Amino acid sequence: MLFTPFKVGSLEIPNRVCMAPMTRARWHLPDLVPQYYAQRATAGLLIAESSAVAPLSVSRDFGGRMDEDRWIAPWAKVADEVHAAGGRIFQQLYHLGRKSDPTRMPNGAQPVAPSAIACTGQIMGKQGAMVDFATPRALEISEIAEIVEQFRAAAVRSKAAGLDGVEIHGANCYLIDQFLRDGANKRTDAYGGAVANRARFLLEVTDAVCSVFGADRVGVRVSPHATADGTSDSDIVTLYGHVAEQLSARRIAYFHLVEAIDYGVARRSPPPSTPLVMPTVRAAFAGPLMVNGGYTAETAEAVIAVGRADLVSFGELYIANPDLVTRLYNNGPYNPRDQATVYGGGEKGYLDYPSLTVV
Repeated sequence: MLFTPFKVGSLEIPNRVCMAPMTRARWHLPDLVPQYYAQRATAGLLIAESSAVAPLSVSRDFGGRMDEDRWIAPWAKVADEVHAAGGRIFQQLYHLGRKSDPTRMPNGAQPVAPSAIACTGQIMGKQGAMVDFATPRALEISEIAEIVEQFRAAAVRSKAAGLDGVEIHGANCYLIDQFLRDGANKRTDAYGGAVANRARFLLEVTDAVCSVFGADRVGVRVSPHATADGTSDSDIVTLYGHVAEQLSARRIAYFHLVEAIDYGVARRSPPPSTPLVMPTVRAAFAGPLMVNGGYTAETAEAVIAVGRADLVSFGELYIANPDLVTRLYNNGPYNPRDQATVYGGGEKGYLDYPSLTVV
């Protein structure tokens, strides 16, 4: 079933293999980026790297952006080359919130978040040394609408660039995720406390983006089990069940869930002590469910066959295997990934991975 056609919102796709969004940090070489995505255009749907909607969302150099009109033309070249190769591409939009690099903030600004709580860990600063994440400034309630507008304006640019749709990044402990989870959100106003309040920001962003593209060209990604930086929630099943129900009512194109359940093989992620979200989300969300989380050809087929998901996105495998659909169909072989060239660099480790010769 992985290789059968499917409909995602208003988009007809030839297979259920999707390319997950991955930051490759090559925008200092803008002529390479369209080639990279065009090489992978046999995917049912490409989801381009997360692109910042605001100047206060900054991490490594040369990452994707859509916070200014000057980014429309470069992304239009990506869309044009992907379409010329027969592909379809959504752009992921995000705001890092408290995970922004404090050494790269414009004019020395302080990162923002729902609450003034720093995430744990470090980030590579602009001087090449690891630095602690900063304690963010809690957003004033009046500022939240401004960030919602930044998402809407970025979606306007995405549409102007000719991209087929957008994915809202509500995962990876970034700003939307920080609002969702009660370990990072300690607000006592309309955006904190009860699950419905904590989901308000995501839903307002979704409504704003849908006003640009239409709901049938908008996806949302979440990662309930990402907790490495201290972003946690006391009841992920209730939280993401509510989110799925609300997004279902909006009839968005797909819900993108980072969670692996490997049917037919002896492996399960997250560990057994952690509750699974997928069954609740599947019941609450009436549209296409996309899953991500180290799936193989075998486990991707299995999760679709038992009806737990409709689409599977692949991340790391797509870095070194531009023709991943063919390789999955043939059960490999797979090119090994050069870890040293994953983030930043030039053509090496970006455009030079060979495609499979099928006799």
